[in-house]
Amino acid sequence: MSTYPAISDHGLIGDLQTSALVSTDGTIDWFCTPRFDSPSVFASLLDQERGGRFRIAPSNDEHVTKQLYFPDTAILITRFMTPDGVGEVLDFMPISKPERATPAHRIVRLVRVVRGEMEFLLECEPRFDYGRATHDIEATERGVIFRSKDQELSLRGTVPLQAVGTDARATWHGRSGEIGGVVLESVVGELPGLQPGDVLDMFNATVRFWREWLGRSTYRGRWQEAVHRSAMTLKLMTYAPTGALVAAPTTSLPEQLGGERNWDYRFTWVRDSSFSVYALLGLGYTDEAAAFGRWLVERATERAGEASGPLKIMSRIDGSADLREETLDHLEGYRGSSPVRVGNGASDQLQLDIYGEAMDSVDLADRRGITPAHDGWSHLSRIVDWLCDNWDRPDEGIWETRGGQKDFVYGRVMSWVAMDRALRLAERRGRPADVGRWRATRDRIYAQVMEKGWNEERAAFVQHYGSDVLDASNLLMPLVGLIAPRDPMWLSTLDAIRGELVSDSLVYRYDPGASPDGLRGSEGTFSICTFWYVDALARSGRLEEARLTFEKMLTYGNHVGLYSEEIGPTGEQLGNFPQAFTHLSLINAAMNLDFQLDHGPGWVDLVSAPTT
Repeated sequence: MSTYPAISDHGLIGDLQTSALVSTDGTIDWFCTPRFDSPSVFASLLDQERGGRFRIAPSNDEHVTKQLYFPDTAILITRFMTPDGVGEVLDFMPISKPERATPAHRIVRLVRVVRGEMEFLLECEPRFDYGRATHDIEATERGVIFRSKDQELSLRGTVPLQAVGTDARATWHGRSGEIGGVVLESVVGELPGLQPGDVLDMFNATVRFWREWLGRSTYRGRWQEAVHRSAMTLKLMTYAPTGALVAAPTTSLPEQLGGERNWDYRFTWVRDSSFSVYALLGLGYTDEAAAFGRWLVERATERAGEASGPLKIMSRIDGSADLREETLDHLEGYRGSSPVRVGNGASDQLQLDIYGEAMDSVDLADRRGITPAHDGWSHLSRIVDWLCDNWDRPDEGIWETRGGQKDFVYGRVMSWVAMDRALRLAERRGRPADVGRWRATRDRIYAQVMEKGWNEERAAFVQHYGSDVLDASNLLMPLVGLIAPRDPMWLSTLDAIRGELVSDSLVYRYDPGASPDGLRGSEGTFSICTFWYVDALARSGRLEEARLTFEKMLTYGNHVGLYSEEIGPTGEQLGNFPQAFTHLSLINAAMNLDFQLDHGPGWVDLVSAPTT
């Protein structure tokens, strides 16, 4: 198992329809094409023997590696340093008309020597359909073609490529100043020759794309490097044809090594898309926020009347609903952590919180000039009407537990948010609505949360009615405006969370031992919860503690500023990587903390707080 890289030992590249992970040893060990949720071509991250990989590195194993992003871009540089020379592999995926879905995708690997000399070794070993499909190889003068039953790839380079079995190999010697490279393409046509100038042209075009996009950011706060890297990471995880955001570009990276908490995150959650609106609008990316808004409204038109509610909690990136979960028993899993899952069985769960998150994002977008059209409002108002009849039902909750439905406090809080934001929007725009019913429902939810969600013995709001278990999702209560950040009930809850769920600066979701979730094993701290904690501290007037917690959390990012879902006991990253939720919450926490530091504790922020 020592042959597996750490989850954090990776950078991400992509073209806004799919992406790839590149490890610090120069290996692409995760790549799905033509979409994020397509079967993998390279998956040695989940099985070193069967998964497939694409490696470029010095032929001499005695070297030191470093990895960084080319400044202000999503182009990843892996540097190899030896006594005889320094070489670099610059990995990127060219972006052209990303809003048009296409099966054609390219990974470009530009190779150069910047000092001395170096011999490179290339090994390209695709394994189609998660390693289940066999393939043939055809070698030509200009490259090689890999053919499986349902898919083809071509690989061409500035150096000769050889077929070895069904894989491709190459070795070449480079000297200081020399540039070469290879291009892997997912649609095979005529194979044109590849010259160093061609590779440089693609590199320069990709640099321009990312720098022009980043130049639109309006963020000028204290943490520009971390915020901008998170913004580019979110952009990399966006499927441009629909505007959908994947929760992560990977599947089955474990929340606990050797455990069963391994899930497929290559889909789009209503919750994630809603939170993304806050972050993108706060950074000035109105077009991207509008695309997510359209995606949300489209989802609102598809599911009215079904048992899991009028909104399905997640969908595929094209909006389709087939997320049937299956296990890939032929793959051993990351460091032996099985099962490897594709699809997601939680897709039919009832999670009432998504309605509040969706309406909050619609309300925020409206305040920024992105107003729902008549049809959109009609669908949204029907959803609110449905919620009036169904908010008081047990559900599976934000953490998608598989231990049975409960009366989760966070679900009730966000149902209150849905009613509150719908009322604000209807009154602000003069839209037709059953205002009296919505207001009465909102007030009933508020009263119930205050009565049943509060545990006198714990002096805190708890996870679900009748329990004494704490839950970090309740950190959002003051952020959404249900309770004042300096209300004694809230300050007591914050102290309880700090005492039980916070480990130094890191925050657990809840204690699965105290609240069984239907799964074996434990898990690490949830990074999004830490950023929520930062925001809650800041709003409660604990600015110094909030800032120190935020700065500590930044140290848990990997060498290029990326975060997975969780942090383990010794600081290791766990879970799918990188995770959109974490990067969204980093952006929001940074903007809100900036605002509090600039204006003094107790001010509401301009990003996600409700306005009157």
